Formats: sequence, C-alpha cells, structure tokens
Amino acid sequence: MPLSEDEQRILQQIEQQFYESDPGFAGELGKHNLYVHHLRRMKWAAFTFVLGVVVLVAALATEKTFLLAFAGFVVMLASALWFEHNLRKLGRAGMQQLAESMRANGVRDYLGSTGQRMRDRFRKSDE
Repeated sequence: MPLSEDEQRILQQIEQQFYESDPGFAGELGKHNLYVHHLRRMKWAAFTFVLGVVVLVAALATEKTFLLAFAGFVVMLASALWFEHNLRKLGRAGMQQLAESMRANGVRDYLGSTGQRMRDRFRKSDE
C-alpha cells in the first residue's frame, strides 16, 4: 500500500533531520541496505557452482573416478539450491531496490569510488 503525499512529506522531513543531525552515521547507513547479506551469499553460491563445474570437467577430462565427477555435480546442485534459496529471501522488493540503486548510482560510479578509496588507503600508508 503506497504512502499518501502527507506521509511521504513527513518521512522526507524526518530523513532530512536525520541527515542534518548525524551526517556521518547517515552516510554509513546510506551505503548499506537490508539485502546485502543475501547478495553476498548469492555471490558465494555462484563461486561454488563454478568450482563444482571445474571439478566435474577436470574429473571427466582426466578420466578420474566417477565419484569425483559425481561430487562435482553434487557441489553444483547444492550451490544452485543455495543460490535459489537466497534469491527467494532477497525477494521482489530486494531485486527492485537493487535495480534502483544500480540505476541511481551507476556501476561505474560505484566501482570508481571503490578504486578511489583503495588509492587513498595506499597513499595514507605510504605517507
């Protein structure tokens, strides 16, 4: 159920007061969202899926035992189920929030700020 115009205005005023009263904390909260945990798990699931593919292909290419190839398949299956589980936890709202943040910030802006932060860290350690 969408908020009325008055409720949206009140919420914006509260948000503005929050940013004015504690800009450091507000900035930290702005970097994170509710769905980061599930996105991180989805990345790990994708990584383990690729690892399972590598084990499966290596086992079949070198004619190793069938059990090693089967273990690779089981890893692939488990990681696919893990990915799907976290995708369901992320839900439609999480996917919409992720898409909106990607549109608003842009991938290049995100990666650019990450690169800049890394450069700043190395400069500080050199000095």
